[in-house]
Amino acid sequence: QVHLAESGGGSVQVGGSLRLSCEASGYTAAVGWFNQAGALAIIYTSDGRTWYHDSVKGRFTVSQDKQKFTLDLQMNMVTPEDSGTYYCAAGFTTRHNMARMSASDFEFWGQGTQVTVSS
Repeated sequence: QVHLAESGGGSVQVGGSLRLSCEASGYTAAVGWFNQAGALAIIYTSDGRTWYHDSVKGRFTVSQDKQKFTLDLQMNMVTPEDSGTYYCAAGFTTRHNMARMSASDFEFWGQGTQVTVSS
């Protein structure tokens, strides 16, 4: 069992930045950030490969500290559409085509952290 704890959510103005963090209790093969709509950013622990949803490409950056089992999501140029609950997820499944990863591939989930973008 891997426990995940998110932090860093809050309120931010349109065009601003916010950094989310997730602390895991152990190693998994893949970690990622999701919102209610689905996957936003995924990173594979073994080789650091990343995948981003089109809606966040160029604005969000996912990074991982494999020694500390932490996962961050740097959110830049946020828009009102970025508002919502963000979940950190982890699992042992990986796919050659990262775009085919889905929520069902992640066994462990955090409680979520709220992000509100206001104009």
